[in-house]
Amino acid sequence: MTLCVQVDPLLESRLAAEARRLGVSPSDFVNEVLERALGMKSPAEIYRQVCSFTPMGDPSASENVADKVKARLRENYPG
Repeated sequence: MTLCVQVDPLLESRLAAEARRLGVSPSDFVNEVLERALGMKSPAEIYRQVCSFTPMGDPSASENVADKVKARLRENYPG
């Protein structure tokens, strides 16, 4: 479904910047936020998903968490 909304230019700018920072599209970012707001997905669930593919005892695991979260978001929400 395509949904068009009007947002304040400042909000649009912050949305674009945050999506860029996370390495996802603005559409993916908005979908993620809406799912959380509507109780369809919790940050704890995302954390568990990331941990499920992070080997225990891997000293570099904490360095790669952001990349792994981005990859998981891209898998779930292809642009």
